[in-house]
Amino acid sequence: MPVKIRLQRHGKKQRAFYHIVVADSRAPRDGKFIEKLGVYNPNTNPATIDLNIDAAVQWLHNGAQPTDTTRAILSYKGVLYKKHLEGGVKKGALTQEQADVKFAAWVDAKTNKVDSKKSSLVSSKEAANKARLATEAKQKEEKAAAIIAKNTPVVEEVVEEVVEETVVAEVAVEEAPVAEIATEETPVAEAPAAE
Repeated sequence: MPVKIRLQRHGKKQRAFYHIVVADSRAPRDGKFIEKLGVYNPNTNPATIDLNIDAAVQWLHNGAQPTDTTRAILSYKGVLYKKHLEGGVKKGALTQEQADVKFAAWVDAKTNKVDSKKSSLVSSKEAANKARLATEAKQKEEKAAAIIAKNTPVVEEVVEEVVEETVVAEVAVEEAPVAEIATEETPVAEAPAAE
């Protein structure tokens, strides 16, 4: 019976996640499987992979063939590297302790690389948010200035009308005393002329 390590699709439309399973190659994609090795979720950044490394290595030793995508996932998680190191132990090229140290160092390096990617994604997202907020603040100021500019001519016209009315009133007030003075002076002027 040819055995494959492959993905089994689950989830919603456009939001798929996958179970990594060991199954008979003749079984349907989402059908019966022999063993579930882990979960792969490509919807997150970076993709979330939860995998039983020891079980995957055991199935590879037993002759299970991974599909192309699953081979990439196994390589990413270090399953193929661990199988390679175990092959070196069987041949006597290195001891089990040396293989474990090498694998632990590889896992630490991979974890650091993934953590740095996550932190860079977070920092770039924060920088993008700051830039977006600055742009929105600038647009808000421009809109406020445009609204003020639109409303100020109306205020200036009202102020001009009020100023014109006050000027007309002041002119009327200034002219009124002059007329009264002139009327008072006229009799005074007439009085000497009458004498």
